[in-house]
Amino acid sequence: MSTPNGFPQHSAARVTQNTESGAIQDLHAKKAGKAVKKEACNNGALTLEDPTSVGTSLNETVRLLPDELKTNLKTKSLTPRPPRKPRLERAASLDEKSWRRWRRFKTSEESLTDPNETSSSNGSLQEASLSPPVRGRASPCHPCCQQNSLCSSPDASEANPMGKSKGGTSDLGKRASEISSAFGGLLRGKAFAGGKPRLAQIMPARPLPPLEFNVASHTLRTANRIDSDCMDYRHYSQHKFGRVSSSLSDSRLHGSGMVYDNCSTDSMKSTFSLLTPIRSKDVRSRSYLEGSLLASGALLGAEELSRYFPDRNIGIFVATWNMQGQKELPVNLDDFLLPADPDYAQDMYVIGVQEGCPDRREWEIRLQETLGPHYVMLYSAAHGVLYMSVFIRRDLIWFCSEVEYATVTTRIVSQIKTKGALGICFTFFGTSFLFITSHFTSGDSKVNERKLDYSKTIQALTLPKNVPDTNPYRSSSSDVTTRFDEVFWFGDFNFRLNKDRETVDSILNQNPETDVSKLLVYDQLTSEMSRGSIFKGFQEADIHFRPSYKFDIGKDSYDTTSKQRTPSYTDRVVYRSRYRDDIHAVKYSSCPVIKTSDHRPVFALFRVKVRPGRDNIPLAAGQFDRELYLIGIKRRITRELQKRQEQKDQKSSSICSIS
Repeated sequence: MSTPNGFPQHSAARVTQNTESGAIQDLHAKKAGKAVKKEACNNGALTLEDPTSVGTSLNETVRLLPDELKTNLKTKSLTPRPPRKPRLERAASLDEKSWRRWRRFKTSEESLTDPNETSSSNGSLQEASLSPPVRGRASPCHPCCQQNSLCSSPDASEANPMGKSKGGTSDLGKRASEISSAFGGLLRGKAFAGGKPRLAQIMPARPLPPLEFNVASHTLRTANRIDSDCMDYRHYSQHKFGRVSSSLSDSRLHGSGMVYDNCSTDSMKSTFSLLTPIRSKDVRSRSYLEGSLLASGALLGAEELSRYFPDRNIGIFVATWNMQGQKELPVNLDDFLLPADPDYAQDMYVIGVQEGCPDRREWEIRLQETLGPHYVMLYSAAHGVLYMSVFIRRDLIWFCSEVEYATVTTRIVSQIKTKGALGICFTFFGTSFLFITSHFTSGDSKVNERKLDYSKTIQALTLPKNVPDTNPYRSSSSDVTTRFDEVFWFGDFNFRLNKDRETVDSILNQNPETDVSKLLVYDQLTSEMSRGSIFKGFQEADIHFRPSYKFDIGKDSYDTTSKQRTPSYTDRVVYRSRYRDDIHAVKYSSCPVIKTSDHRPVFALFRVKVRPGRDNIPLAAGQFDRELYLIGIKRRITRELQKRQEQKDQKSSSICSIS
């Protein structure tokens, strides 16, 4: 059967069917192209599940993509938005900002070079030809930004005619991956200015690693080393001072080959150091010869003082002991110098001795051995058998002035200077200190003689000599104690209890521990100080310990000889200050475990306020007794080794074998 056109009827039907099927295929191809385009806009990547079936539609899509954008897409203009309101945060220091900036930049560099990273920000910075195929992952973006990015993208408007390429399916997949990577990176920009993309801020792709304590280099073991007993200092410093330690390294060192390995890098950029970093400009501006009280860079100024003492208070240990001239020294001085009650050691130790042992150097070595390597002996002086030693933390020796001393003899007849006074003075930052140890006239009834010893001492001590007075307008030429900010006077003052032995023993037996208020009613020194006849302007902390004199040597019992001397508070520590509330007594006690003398050592702990000073004073410049320091440390190490050997021998001897 034929049609009007002359074709057979079945042929015409076949042509109509082919035409309809071709139209249906074109319709499917257009839908597929729109679907691919929509997928590219929404996700920024093409997901190729079946390259064989998608190849044709992909070519059509890429060919039609610019035309579709020109005819169908409506480009939405971007309206500039005002900047966000700043968030109120804690102000960061310059060191902290530089540390954060370095960590952010370093992490971004690592993510740029990491082949496993598939974020769109990485793809936007990498070359499209070097990008590996990315499947099924892209960053989301707002639709309006997507349309604008598609229309403005140079890859979309000046794209290589990929639809005309005769490559195989693998080439199409590679091209699709490149388009996906390019779209994913450009869509993160959200806007373009003048045809150039504005990239989003690079942020770390993963959380920053936590800071560690042990950042010391394995090859440079002395760099930024933190002792085991100071591991919690970082948390304490941050809580106490609110500081964040800075990094001392630059990321440019890594690329220039100046840093050999990670260990060396850690030693240079320690995330925590006990030493505060010093800027180069601060070193240039420092002048240690002439300084200002509040100027930046002054060695003794307020800035340096706040670094070491934020509360501007230092701890001082003051002790006095009449050794009775005994050659034998105590086996252990820990209970004397390092009492268990305070948790921390003090910043300064001043020990005065009356009737000292014949070997003064051995006594100083024992003090250095007990205090250990954290302390150095700033100065020591002697007047006959009167000894005084000043130890200070080794970090603080740079803030001390020159040390001066003077002596006074109160018993001229005697060839051996057993009675008198010894004074040592120096300035720490801007606060002047005077320490006096004395041995007054002995005897129960010789109160007037002791008051004369006091008067002669304050008039005859010629201090200070070269170190200027911090406040000369409040000084007196007739009283040495008025020429210093803080004064500590300690020693064997020999003031007794005006009561018989039986009464004193009965009071001690009734109150064997700390209630000694009934005894102090009969104390000669307390009575004279209340009248103002001695130690004018001085104070004494409350006494809660038993009388320090007179004991039987090696025992806890008071004098059992025929003389039956009355127990008394002969060993005392008093103090005065130019300014009110500058000195606070923390502890005042004796050391009953040391029994090598008929006197018990007496000590006091103080918190003293320190003020900033000027650099125009003669400085000690770190001077200390180096020979004593080395001998004391060597003794300490030897003692520790012997102790370990004894423990080892004891363990080996306690092991027995059963046959």
